Amino acid sequence: MNKKFEKNIYHYLSILIISVTVLFSDSLKAEEVNIYSARKGYLLQPLVDAFQDKTNIKVNVISGKAKVLQKRIKQEGSNTRADVLLTVDAGNLYNAKKDGLLQKISSPKLDNLIPNYLRDDEGFWFGLSIRSRVIMYNPEKVEPSELSSYENLANGKWKGRICIRSSSNIYNQSLLASIISHNGEKEAEEWAQSVKNNFSRNPKGNDRTQMTSVVLGECDLTVANTYYLGKWVASEKDNERKYAKKIRVHFPNQNGRGSHINVSGAAIVKHSKNTENAIIFLEYLASDEAQMLYAKANHEYPIRDDIAVSDIVSSWGYPFKKDQLNLDELGINNSAAVLIFDRVGWK
Repeated sequence: MNKKFEKNIYHYLSILIISVTVLFSDSLKAEEVNIYSARKGYLLQPLVDAFQDKTNIKVNVISGKAKVLQKRIKQEGSNTRADVLLTVDAGNLYNAKKDGLLQKISSPKLDNLIPNYLRDDEGFWFGLSIRSRVIMYNPEKVEPSELSSYENLANGKWKGRICIRSSSNIYNQSLLASIISHNGEKEAEEWAQSVKNNFSRNPKGNDRTQMTSVVLGECDLTVANTYYLGKWVASEKDNERKYAKKIRVHFPNQNGRGSHINVSGAAIVKHSKNTENAIIFLEYLASDEAQMLYAKANHEYPIRDDIAVSDIVSSWGYPFKKDQLNLDELGINNSAAVLIFDRVGWK
């Protein structure tokens, strides 16, 4: 055999063996999707389990605070393992988009399953569950007929009667951002100043701290996210279940624009290595099956009205009129909201 011919044969056989090996190893590589999640692990796990059973795509979850996860994705850059950012509040999702951490995706299924106002206009993020920021009050101190709107909290009759968390909290920033969208910056600042003047004490603690203060008579009412009360009602702790019976929910602005809502949502990270699987995961989270799991596990509201809420959520009154402001507005007006809080001295 010609030596040159023999050398060429060995060369081509080597290439063939390498190619077959690569193809074989790729076929054995497990399908996966990596989630950076600001949601509690026990809330996400039932959804992860159901998704894995349905698709055979392995889900790896790293949990942390929303801002910490976004900072991590930014620092990791193109080396990040993150495929999906799962977080709370449209303001956080908007900021992640603004910081260039996300990629625009096209999914007719997501567009069909998620109402327009609950997702980014350009396809960078998608709302997956709804919470409303409502007035919670002590029924021994407040008559339901006294309550009406967020704007009414600026009334002098509430002086020394309102407790609420810090202005550094994204939930309060988004509430004020929505008021800016509806009423303009001037009226929003007047509102923030008047509400601040009605505080029973300086802001401290989280939503449940404020709710506890209402129950213990340290203030008469607060503003908090609905699902916190759901956690109390379903709690294994006796004192939390007792507290839940001593507080009531009022949905503001039912005769106008509707109660302020926000979302927990998800987006696909710009440098995702498993983008197709990430899209499949988001599409599953928006499905009827996942929406029902969301509603039962965390006492949040589904993104579609035809999905049943939990019995606990239903007991507060459902359906209620939701503010259908496009949630991008909460991010757009976030900076203005923060500046207003600073000017009026809302700590």
